[in-house]
Amino acid sequence: MIYYRGHLGQKKLKNVLIENFAAVEIIAAKRDSLVLTDLQIDWVVDAYTRGVVADEQMSALAMAILLNGMNSHEISRWTNAMINSGERMNWSMLDRPTVDKHSTGGVGDKITLPLAPLVAACGGAVPQLSGRGLGHTGGTLDKMESIKGWRASLTNDEMLKVLQETGAVICAAGAGLAPADKKLYALRDVTATVEAIPLIASSIMSKKIAEGTSALVLDVKTGSGAFMSDPKKAGELARVMVQLGKDAGVTTRALVTAMDVPLGLTAGNALEVAESVEVLAGGGPHDVVELTLILAREMIDAAGIRGKDPETALKDGSAMDHWRRMIIAQGGNPEATLPVAKESHTVVAASTGTITTMDAMKVGVSAWRLGAGRSKQGETVQAGAGITMHAKPGDVIKAGDPLFTLFTDESPRFERALQVLEGAVTIIEGGVAQQLPLVIERIVQ
Repeated sequence: MIYYRGHLGQKKLKNVLIENFAAVEIIAAKRDSLVLTDLQIDWVVDAYTRGVVADEQMSALAMAILLNGMNSHEISRWTNAMINSGERMNWSMLDRPTVDKHSTGGVGDKITLPLAPLVAACGGAVPQLSGRGLGHTGGTLDKMESIKGWRASLTNDEMLKVLQETGAVICAAGAGLAPADKKLYALRDVTATVEAIPLIASSIMSKKIAEGTSALVLDVKTGSGAFMSDPKKAGELARVMVQLGKDAGVTTRALVTAMDVPLGLTAGNALEVAESVEVLAGGGPHDVVELTLILAREMIDAAGIRGKDPETALKDGSAMDHWRRMIIAQGGNPEATLPVAKESHTVVAASTGTITTMDAMKVGVSAWRLGAGRSKQGETVQAGAGITMHAKPGDVIKAGDPLFTLFTDESPRFERALQVLEGAVTIIEGGVAQQLPLVIERIVQ
């Protein structure tokens, strides 16, 4: 038995008595499909965070978890261990209930931007800790940074001030929030263990629970452009995360939503900000407006808020007022012109008919190749790069009509972006659109 000073996320750290395990024994146990004990899980997560367990050892354990899974208790304990590796945030001093939304990501998924100020306008406080894009999925912080002066990095005190003044904040998570997850997330990305549902669920929920929100709505994407392309797998992930929220005392709900077709008519940072502002102004694409309202109503209901209806808040301008106040509070200028790419190229329809399919993954990868995304952490993205879609599945189009407009600052990028768009759209004369319903499944506690 040894004593060590654990990272419990409390103001005063306590001495904790814990077994002195060997990493190889824990790896072997999961390799052999055994159930890990609470103390084994607590030790290995903490030891990895402190550098006692090496990357290659945690890689082996992550692969064993991917192949052999974890039961619900193991996942819950693993999530708690990651939460306890850092600090927990506390919003009890606010005069309104806190509620947050997390999306597993997709193409054109700009919902967070209009949603946070919309829920604030209806009486909620939304501490939205967001991330950056990697690969074909866009990042909320990258989008917001296309607004002149806007700051992603805030101290906890600054976050609280913005929340008190505006009811919503969108910013980066601080280094003290679930540091075990930050380290393990980077490792999973390079060891082909990203798809492990226990590790996905604990990664998302450790940060959201540590964030301190009282209610949480999860938007789990499925379809070609989603992380979980199979709706059954997406539903499984959603149920695991809802249970983790329940175990932690956080009111949690999940919606499994479509990502076989891009959301809205834009994919790219500044392009998606402009579209989000259209939604806040009472316009915008139907699917973006519909999903924003669905999620807003789920958040308000989960938090027990009895305020203004979200549709009213879009129409009367109050959601836009909260957006502008939030942008200003984080150093941004809501009046500033958004960046525009230097070069553009329009793709036209090759035939006449109805658009029956549009592959979200192909559109997302094309936008990424134009400069809207990054292939590794730390790369700079182009604020103006991306794609505007002139038509979507269900629309009738004529040969020669514009289908996509591509934007980039570097014209040599067009060739590779156009390559991946080959076959992204199916046009059939008299055809019928083939796409998933916007909301496929709803999971509540």
